[in-house]
Amino acid sequence: MASAKSEADQQELSMGHFGVPEFGWRVPLDHEFPEKWQTLKRLRFLHIVKLIPTIYRYVKFTKRMRALGRRPFIDVIPIPFKPIYGVPIGGIGCGAINRGWKGEFCRWSLTPGIYTYDIVEANQFTVRIQRPGKPVYQQVLYPGQVSSRHLAQAWQWQFPGDQAHYHGLYPRAWTVYRIPDQDVTLVCRQVSPIFPHDYKDTCLPVGVFVWEVHNHAQTPVDVSIMFTWQNGIGADSDKNGGRWNEAFCNEGTEGSTEDSVIGVLLHDEAPSMGCTMAISAASQEGVKVTYCTVFDPNTNADALWEDLLLDGQLNSSTVPAFKTDQDELTAAAVCASCHVEEKSRGKMEFVLAWDMPRVHFKSKGHSYLRRYTRWFGHNGKAATRLCSHALHSYPQWEEAIESWQRPILDEDTYPAWYKSALFNELYFMSDGGTVWLELQEDQSNGGTTCSNGVQDRPCKMTELRKDMGLFAYLEGHEYRMFNTYDVHFYASFALAMLWPRIEISLQDFIGSCVNVIDDESYYQIANGRLATRKQADCIPHDIGDPEEEPWKRINGYYQHDTCKWKDLNLKFVLMIYRDFYQIQDLVFLREMYPKCKSVMETSKLQDTDDDGLIDNSGSADQTYDAWVMTGASAYCGGLWLAALRCMVEMAHILGNEVDAADYSEILDKGRVSYESKLWNGKYYNYDSSNTSPSKTCMADQTAGQWYLRACNLTTDRSGADVFPTDHVHSALATIYKMNVLPFREGRFGAMNGVKPNGKVDSCSMQCEEVWTGVTYGLAASMIQEGLVKEGFQTASGIYHTCYERAGLGFQTPEAILLRQVHRSTGYMRPLAIWAMQWALENRHKGAASEDSVKTTSESNGNI
Repeated sequence: MASAKSEADQQELSMGHFGVPEFGWRVPLDHEFPEKWQTLKRLRFLHIVKLIPTIYRYVKFTKRMRALGRRPFIDVIPIPFKPIYGVPIGGIGCGAINRGWKGEFCRWSLTPGIYTYDIVEANQFTVRIQRPGKPVYQQVLYPGQVSSRHLAQAWQWQFPGDQAHYHGLYPRAWTVYRIPDQDVTLVCRQVSPIFPHDYKDTCLPVGVFVWEVHNHAQTPVDVSIMFTWQNGIGADSDKNGGRWNEAFCNEGTEGSTEDSVIGVLLHDEAPSMGCTMAISAASQEGVKVTYCTVFDPNTNADALWEDLLLDGQLNSSTVPAFKTDQDELTAAAVCASCHVEEKSRGKMEFVLAWDMPRVHFKSKGHSYLRRYTRWFGHNGKAATRLCSHALHSYPQWEEAIESWQRPILDEDTYPAWYKSALFNELYFMSDGGTVWLELQEDQSNGGTTCSNGVQDRPCKMTELRKDMGLFAYLEGHEYRMFNTYDVHFYASFALAMLWPRIEISLQDFIGSCVNVIDDESYYQIANGRLATRKQADCIPHDIGDPEEEPWKRINGYYQHDTCKWKDLNLKFVLMIYRDFYQIQDLVFLREMYPKCKSVMETSKLQDTDDDGLIDNSGSADQTYDAWVMTGASAYCGGLWLAALRCMVEMAHILGNEVDAADYSEILDKGRVSYESKLWNGKYYNYDSSNTSPSKTCMADQTAGQWYLRACNLTTDRSGADVFPTDHVHSALATIYKMNVLPFREGRFGAMNGVKPNGKVDSCSMQCEEVWTGVTYGLAASMIQEGLVKEGFQTASGIYHTCYERAGLGFQTPEAILLRQVHRSTGYMRPLAIWAMQWALENRHKGAASEDSVKTTSESNGNI
């Protein structure tokens, strides 16, 4: 919540009267964030010196990519920081359009892996109010001024920002506009079809805007809302020509104009887009819909303004379709008008939809169909049906959203900030470059039977692949790799809890990559050594770069040789068991177990001194890809022990007692080594190198225990702790004391690395960063261990910093630094906040009984 206290209390009461929920992120439209943050552009001199060879190789790599017409997988020039973003519009995997909290449409990700950040100034809502005996009031509902000279002169801008509030609670947002001179309050409710356990409407490329008009006066009023939209996405390509608009009307029952959908289609035939957008409104009892098919925002916007001002309607003339020429823009408008009696209210409903059925990745390889085409076709003519479906279905969507969110919002033990953060961090599910595509026949992973070959009926896993198709989301807006697996380890709790079938299908594809070999050689950017793109018996770092062709060319990350990373294989095992623990389906477990066993055999080879514990190589060989680990490490060693415990359990469930015994033996040996090499009496040392940095207190040192506790698997089969409980509690308490509380009074998150003397470790740039997703994961671990207050306090720093102080909401970065800079805007890992919800719910479940695991594949059908 952000506003002056006494006034804020009044606003809270008023907002509640208009149907705005109590919890969420709220700011007035004239809000200014108290701190001025920037993107990370400068490193410490010591770090620059160390990175000079890497920077040189990266420049060479970038030049080579540009010569091929491609962008590098990571942007060296960060995205310009704008504290303007709000709840995005659209379903999962269909592209997204971000609508800022002031009302501007300001971030676009319709083409996979490509973002544009231009504010399209013509895309606005405008209100016209006419009350008997009063002058007509007409105003663009945007508090800012615009750069377009013609628009600035033709339209009335600068709505008083202190008279409006924005409230974001993904996937919905509310903006309340108070117009005291007219005794009217307008409430715009933005709705996208996002809710758990739905795999149909959740993928639709639509957003609904429900406008409520509250007439507080004793006299009736006529109100019109006009929605204007420019054909394009604000990029230079908008002026390439070849765009045209046409009106449409989807008639209601028995051919009447009542209950019909009226609007304008905005076509773009460019090969890179192949997109038709639609703006529309519901024509129903008491609401008249009119439109303007074509206007040029650079030349004749004033004619549109005067047309609305004249009588509150647009002329609805049918203009013959024509395509724009080079350097020409075209736009359209839809207007809904209603009469509202005294002390009453009216409602008008608008839809924004886009039909972009085909996806082409940069490699110009296969053409893929988006998931929604399964129900709406792929001929590029679905926009009108999408509009009608959205207007008909959004009340059911909102019921589903309410039933999902209400128990959490009503829970008194959860802090208010947490309720806001939990849902708003889900913005990345639609605005994370997400694609959800139909499966092509050559990607069905072979045949109709399970890989174990013992079933002669169609395998449920194969059926799941066909049903769920291909799902991917980017590591980040600047880090363009799909399904980056070391990061998904943190973020995956959101999918596992809300859309588990997507999570299982994602895991299934990762499993299918275990034995894939790609012999392409490349020179690692980090050290210049030659590496192979993908070796057998290891988990891929990612499933590909949108500049190539994901799913077909995996591992688009050229920074390091990730085939030798120490965490990827272990994270696969941990996530497989976590997902099985949730769905309790033996078909899934049987399918995945051989792949888990295969990657564990590879990881065994990383135990260089035969002490039961894998060893890091003295390089950045895990998710902290600029932070060197040597020998035994708290992070990777902990993941290894946790993965061994999961392998023991999976082997036992499947009746592979020989395997269970083998893994138990390694586990017993490894945990002795882990304690003797790393435990220092208070916490686990960073690594066993006996250098100064090895004594660093790492925020993420209990990651293995975090996953085991999430699955109620913290003891071995004899009842002994995998990690001694008192050591875990001591480590977490020390992290809280050393990595959390000293920084911004405990309201900044968890510093990655802190020396025993309390100073931030500066041996690597990543030591002195707070990783937002790691902080959420650490908080989840604290909650699971009974440190609930400490967990909430730890995580609160991310929310207070990003949403309240810095203006980083709906673009949560990977990392924040004390000097008020951030790195990697819009990142996957903060979805780990859903691990906190998993922890809160899991605390009430108690230990899971093994008897609950189904014993035959015929008895379970959960996936």
